[in-house]
Amino acid sequence: MLLAAVLLTAPLGAARAWQTQPASDRFQQTVQQQQTRDQLQNSQLQQQLHQNVADTAKLPNANNPGMQQQLNQAERAQADRDRAAQQAQLDRARDQAALPRVIPQSQPAPPRSGG
Repeated sequence: MLLAAVLLTAPLGAARAWQTQPASDRFQQTVQQQQTRDQLQNSQLQQQLHQNVADTAKLPNANNPGMQQQLNQAERAQADRDRAAQQAQLDRARDQAALPRVIPQSQPAPPRSGG
């Protein structure tokens, strides 16, 4: 869900900027975007696994309201942590993409002394 929202809210000027970037920059940007998508997909799979484990943990305690409440609170806390981790991941990717790429200028050789 979060991944879809990110992909739909991409800046409209990105296509124009893409055309003016050198090929190596475009490649690097594509790799970074793919890594971010892979990380988000992995995070979503982990969330599904957590949910399956939580659902399984509820079964033996179906008749214990106190335990059900505790398990529900743990699920909500895990979901909050997962959302925060995904948002941090997206923020890092966005911040990294916004940083200017610095290409060092070649420095002239220092003059030699004492010939």
